[in-house]
Amino acid sequence: MIREVVKIDEELCNGCGICIPNCHEGALQIIDGKARLISDFMCDGLGACIGHCPLGAISIEKRPAVPYDEIAVIKDMLTKGKNVVIAHLKHLRDHNENEWFSQAMNWMEDNKESLTFNLEEVKQEVHKAFAQKSSASACGCSGIEEKTIQKPEPENNLQEGFDSPSTLTHWPVQMHLINPEANYYRGKDLLLAADCVAFSMGNFHSKLLKAKSLAILCPKLDHNQNVYVDKMISLIDNAQVNTITVAMMEVPCCGGLLRFVKEAQAVAKRKVPVKAIIISISGEIIAEEWI
Repeated sequence: MIREVVKIDEELCNGCGICIPNCHEGALQIIDGKARLISDFMCDGLGACIGHCPLGAISIEKRPAVPYDEIAVIKDMLTKGKNVVIAHLKHLRDHNENEWFSQAMNWMEDNKESLTFNLEEVKQEVHKAFAQKSSASACGCSGIEEKTIQKPEPENNLQEGFDSPSTLTHWPVQMHLINPEANYYRGKDLLLAADCVAFSMGNFHSKLLKAKSLAILCPKLDHNQNVYVDKMISLIDNAQVNTITVAMMEVPCCGGLLRFVKEAQAVAKRKVPVKAIIISISGEIIAEEWI
């Protein structure tokens, strides 16, 4: 599997920060006067930041992808200095990657004698930032901040005229914005839905979404769709989703959803059961089968 990730030429970069708000994944920050990719597993290779660099310091490079290894990442961060380590740890906390955060902290605790900085100072900085965290995400846009949504169990005796509760368990959900290795995808049943499906089905939440993690896309209108195949491979191999349900409208262009999944299946190391569901324009399920 080949991934596309951002590459920064530090000699050209002047630290202007124009690229930061245009990183949809929050993976870029200005540290020590330079733009830094603080978490390459969060970079989706979309390249939204490239056109905003006035000096041409940002490019996209292709390189073989390997399963994410937090120990390898934190070792690399150590070579870049204390401030980069703190930024990386904050990034993990901001995106609720508690397992990886614990791995990084435990490794540094076990190897603190070899660190070039005081580990307790790092802990204090990270703890202070987490305690003061606002609703804004790392890239300044609260609309793409990763969240796990907790809800009470709905009552079974909903009466006509009462609102049906949402069963969405996380945010974001758009395929370009999701982190395929986020906690809420790991080992879960995935619902990959066309954008129009939820608008067509009045019972979308109770019929399709309940007990599943969601990703949405439009195979007709979305740009840079090659990224979707890579994210599907990561969902299958790294997040190890349990099943994939592909919900498509009956219109021909929606078949692209199934194509993305099949292309990913052909490359992925794991085999995952896939169900295809076709929704009519009037919102009814007209076909449903495991493929």
